[in-house]
Amino acid sequence: MALGMNPYLQFSGNAAEAVEFYHSVFGGELSKMTYAEGMGDQNPQTSSNIMHSSLYVDRGFQLMASDAPAEMPTSGNGTISLSSNGDDPADDDKLRSYWEGLSNGATVNLPLERAPWGDYFGQLTDRFGVSWMVNITAPQDGETQ
Repeated sequence: MALGMNPYLQFSGNAAEAVEFYHSVFGGELSKMTYAEGMGDQNPQTSSNIMHSSLYVDRGFQLMASDAPAEMPTSGNGTISLSSNGDDPADDDKLRSYWEGLSNGATVNLPLERAPWGDYFGQLTDRFGVSWMVNITAPQDGETQ
């Protein structure tokens, strides 16, 4: 059995908007459950908040998110790193398209460009406050990018 590690983001009431945005960037299959659906929450201020969501992306990763209950403190959204290993140029193209999508409304901290170690690297904070790092492995000798 393979093990997996999946980013789980917590938001303060805008998880539905965030996961719809990520779905538009990454594609894949999105499922969402509200607190009303999962726990019978009838509070009009919280019942439509996301209790759990999963975005399964065709590239083999899963992103999960929810709205944290008001009584649960959040510790920040952290940083998510997306990277290629240089084996498949299609992966590099996909990462570039993800970068473009995530850049919409984001603060670009480091533009996606050639880094001192030879790869293409960029870092941004998306419009939901989540930090993303993208690293595209540089082509090996004789390859072009």
